[in-house]
Amino acid sequence: MAIKPKDMAKMIDHTFLNPTGKVEDIKKLCEEALEHEFATVCVHPIFVPYANKLLKDSSVKVTTVVGFPLGANTTETKAFETRNAIKNGAQEIDMVMNLSAFKSKAFDLVKSDIKSVVDSTNTAGITSDIIVKVIIETCYLEEDEIVKACEIAKDAGADFVKTSTGFGPGNATVEAVSVMRKTVGRDVGVKASGGIKNFEDALAMLDAGANRIGASSGVAIVTDEVD
Repeated sequence: MAIKPKDMAKMIDHTFLNPTGKVEDIKKLCEEALEHEFATVCVHPIFVPYANKLLKDSSVKVTTVVGFPLGANTTETKAFETRNAIKNGAQEIDMVMNLSAFKSKAFDLVKSDIKSVVDSTNTAGITSDIIVKVIIETCYLEEDEIVKACEIAKDAGADFVKTSTGFGPGNATVEAVSVMRKTVGRDVGVKASGGIKNFEDALAMLDAGANRIGASSGVAIVTDEVD
């Protein structure tokens, strides 16, 4: 049976990462997430406690970002961000890979950076059921680099690999998602994020192998509207 727009809600991280966002924006985001039963809301770390309060006792989880948007924070900083986010109520972590280290072919450092975040979810003292997604920022990578980045993330224990921050020069592409899925197999999730504006865009990503969508246009996607 063909998937319908409303059926996609459980695969969407309803996202608001605008740098000038206000509390009112997060309130609206959470209200929309509750109405449409999205998988999560994705917000900046400062809004995690508020979003967690608004979504308490619902099925909607709270996702936040670590090392965002450049991935250039130190490993120790990313580990602290992770523990702090979980303490504040985050249930999923979208971390940015150390792109500088990756481009320098310091692959051991890239892996240890990711593993530090994964390990921090297990030592936070709250729960061990935290999902870690690694943003590899595909717009900066060639195909062989996408493969390598996915292999590293998988080896480091990540639950998902994710295409984009939405702050880079390019968005998610069907081609990148397809490569990511082929690389990680079925044991690791693939999140397509960046530039996904409507149901048709989201469906193309799912067909390519994504099983999670990150979008600020979640409502438009599930109601089959176009911005």
